[in-house]
Amino acid sequence: MRLALQSQVIDEVVVIRCQGRIVAGPEVDALQNEVEKQTQFRKRVVLHLAEAAYIDSSGLGALVRLSGVLRALGGGLKLCELSGFLLQVLEITNLDSVFLTHPSEREAIDAFLDGARSPHQGHEPSRTKVVCLETSIDLLAFVDAVLKRYGYEVFSTRRLAEAVALVNATQPDLVICGPGMRSLPTGEAAIEKLRRDAPKTRILHLASDFSTAEAGQAAVELISRVQSLMAS
Repeated sequence: MRLALQSQVIDEVVVIRCQGRIVAGPEVDALQNEVEKQTQFRKRVVLHLAEAAYIDSSGLGALVRLSGVLRALGGGLKLCELSGFLLQVLEITNLDSVFLTHPSEREAIDAFLDGARSPHQGHEPSRTKVVCLETSIDLLAFVDAVLKRYGYEVFSTRRLAEAVALVNATQPDLVICGPGMRSLPTGEAAIEKLRRDAPKTRILHLASDFSTAEAGQAAVELISRVQSLMAS
């Protein structure tokens, strides 16, 4: 089902009701455009997700990114009436304490009016440093958020030149390359250069369909592969 969006302003809070799939492509683009249109003057947004049937890694990354953008502008993003599927996804990805979720639309709106708790911290910080490279801003936000919630120290970039500088500066334990990075004309050569410049750094390539994988499964796969690689 394509994503249908219905927006309403209630008590100076933008409520966007989502029906369908929040996935990479036209659906995420539509949500992005709707948020931008509705938040020209109001920066507090509630996403009503009772009828959001599915979310992939890019879709969840888009929510992470939008939440950060709105917070930086003095507003915020809250989620309400999540389906059982979405609640499970947030729990599996360890992002359930990043987003402020509420059982009803009214409670989410009131939380803005009353002031709300800050998101909880994730796992204790790890000494493991990870550099993430990916051209998709939403997929990069997803990978960055999941890794940080599991305690990894993460440095993320969409630019190859910046990736080289990050690797040289941070001497990471692991470099994660998203599928978009390998599709660049100079992507493979740049990754090989990173391998030569930092021979002790492990490199993990994400699968070509990682950006469209169901968000919970993608997070489980990501953490499993990272942990396995770091233990080898």
